[in-house]
Amino acid sequence: MFDIIGDIHGCYEEFYQLTEKLGYSWQTGIPIHAERSLVFLGDITDRGKFSMKMIEVVYELVINQKNAYYSPGNHCNKLYRFFLGRNVQVTHGLETTVAEYTSLSSSKQKEIRDKMIQLYEQSPLYHRLDNDKLITCHAGIREDYIGEGHRSVQKFVLYGDITGEKHPDGSPVRCDWAKKYRGERWIIYGHTPVKEPRLLNKTINIDTGCVFGGSLTVLRYPEMDIVSVPSKMPYVEEKFKLRF
Repeated sequence: MFDIIGDIHGCYEEFYQLTEKLGYSWQTGIPIHAERSLVFLGDITDRGKFSMKMIEVVYELVINQKNAYYSPGNHCNKLYRFFLGRNVQVTHGLETTVAEYTSLSSSKQKEIRDKMIQLYEQSPLYHRLDNDKLITCHAGIREDYIGEGHRSVQKFVLYGDITGEKHPDGSPVRCDWAKKYRGERWIIYGHTPVKEPRLLNKTINIDTGCVFGGSLTVLRYPEMDIVSVPSKMPYVEEKFKLRF
């Protein structure tokens, strides 16, 4: 049984509150449940206040305890490239993570950097769970991409069905891939903030924009129950406008 959690973006306090609400114990410093596993849809860092804590918790759950699942998002990919020393723009939320990171001691910086690199490199682009009845990934996936891992798949699961064009405000133009989906597997994803979970053709977007003042949401599978906690962040209305 899985608890699939939408984009956290450094909102550790809401994550803690939500997992407690779901019956997870934090006695050991990480959320543990006797019967359930957490599934992270990527973008655990950037914009929020506690990206370092989220890296440490997810690393411990996924890499050391091996009782949770994680697939990277586009913000995870950018932070990974930053930690590798690549030339990336420290913008669009990465600046908050970098500021938090650079305030640490050099030894702690190395620890965090090594953990994020290992977490990223050892995690798949998407998970096929419950005997292939359930797909979890960051921004979605086309049905014909399931089972593949080439460059086009990576681009799709990190960024969605982008066209390469830009809206006047600089945001990417993307197609509504979920409208075309006709598969039998459930696809649970995030990436694009929505005010309420968006169900369409056996796909569900559960990024309810916690870091933009919405809520942090979990889909409990196989029950298909939705559980949320409200955000502590200021509400930013324009971040919830779906545009295709």
